[in-house]
Amino acid sequence: MHATAPLPDESAVAILVDRFYDKVRRDDTLGPVFNPAVHDWDEHKRLLTSFWCSVACRAGTYRGNPMAAHQRHPVRAEHFDHWLALWRVTCAEVLDEADAARMIDYAERIGQSLRLGLGLRPRGRDLGMPLLARGA
Repeated sequence: MHATAPLPDESAVAILVDRFYDKVRRDDTLGPVFNPAVHDWDEHKRLLTSFWCSVACRAGTYRGNPMAAHQRHPVRAEHFDHWLALWRVTCAEVLDEADAARMIDYAERIGQSLRLGLGLRPRGRDLGMPLLARGA
């Protein structure tokens, strides 16, 4: 019987989130989306650390609705692609190879779910379905 590889611990996830969102803040593509939306970066990082610890470490500490949080902002498919590319780089810098692969896999699956929920195609085009007001 093979033992399951240990999950990244909460301190590793906190370092990953901290470094990643420092990059996001400075990024030419993502900064203009995130910076106007995040009023307290320290609190945002705590929230996202809780989210990723709940995903990767099974911490169960995150209480929120990622889909609703993203619906309020001008997020496009290319933002997801760029976010994931930056996530991959940061995971490789912070985590060992197995944990980086695991965190990238989680992010890819979560990103796909968010894209579908937001009506975005993976290749950078929306679904082309206008949202109509009731009674229109």
